[in-house]
Amino acid sequence: MADGYRSLSIGEIRGLEAAGCRSNSWESVFVKDPFNAERIQNVTFSGIVRLGFFNGTARERCGLPLLHGIRNAHIHNCTISDNVTITDITGFIANYDIGEGVVIRNCGHISTEGRTSFGNGTRVAVLNETGGREVPIWDRLTSHMAYIITLYRHRPVAIEVIEKFIADYTESVKSDRGEIGAGSYIAGCGTIKNVKIGYGAVIEDVSRLAEGSVNSSFKDPVYIGNDVIMDHFIICSGSRVNDAAVIDKCFIGQGCTLSKQYSAENSLFFSNCGGYHGEACSIFAGPYTVTHHKSTLLIAGIFSFMNAGSGSNQSNHMYKLGPIHQGIMERGSKTTSDSYVLWPSRIGPFT
Repeated sequence: MADGYRSLSIGEIRGLEAAGCRSNSWESVFVKDPFNAERIQNVTFSGIVRLGFFNGTARERCGLPLLHGIRNAHIHNCTISDNVTITDITGFIANYDIGEGVVIRNCGHISTEGRTSFGNGTRVAVLNETGGREVPIWDRLTSHMAYIITLYRHRPVAIEVIEKFIADYTESVKSDRGEIGAGSYIAGCGTIKNVKIGYGAVIEDVSRLAEGSVNSSFKDPVYIGNDVIMDHFIICSGSRVNDAAVIDKCFIGQGCTLSKQYSAENSLFFSNCGGYHGEACSIFAGPYTVTHHKSTLLIAGIFSFMNAGSGSNQSNHMYKLGPIHQGIMERGSKTTSDSYVLWPSRIGPFT
């Protein structure tokens, strides 16, 4: 077979079966030399599966050695590169290309289901909670581009050109196979569905990741930690989401931290933002927007270089008309504890 893979020999098939492995079609399992069947135990194969060689040892961060290989798993329609470690998968791994040196252990379901754009093209109802200023997120979104899409609605031709550009990119990345980049570490996760994972990412003990892109890199890896739920998202290099944060329809730029039960939906976070304990809804968080306290709600506003005091709140409702209003806090603003702002408002810089 092309790309250095070959079919299993009769002896290798018998060795795998003796180690508790099963397949309805061993003809659809391909391997790369030097193949070591002893590193594969109690594995069910289905679909077309390509296996690299396994001849080394990975290590947990505590120093615990883990032999490269696959044990106690169901692998469906995957390409697994060299020296990968996959152990104790209670559900299955399906329709993924897994890079060299990846460690996946003690997980539930990791799968790609149908054609997906991995979060690209998701329309985020930023600033106006009822819609009308939606920003389609994509891997290369910048704050400048998002600002134009959000606020320059009086320039419909410009908006149309930008959104066409994003739509073309979204179509180009659609696939029925996910990717897990080389050197990534995934452990103790519940469900990962339709998620593209970049190089060196660390994802551990999450509850659910769905329809998203983890744009990690070796130089600045992404960390997603315990009990996190993320749907329809893109997260960029150097960012951290952990401690039971709940994220839906959000773009998370470089160097951001969302943690300590933070909740965010329909929001954009650009570089070096921090969100802890509180809630964000339909916000445009420019660089260095920080909220660190419980009972703090940021809603339907534009912020940057901003520090939200404890209990800060804004209201975008107008009696029976619903959440139709919005506001702008220009850069460098600071809200006091238990402050309340009724949108529409505009607050000047360094206020």
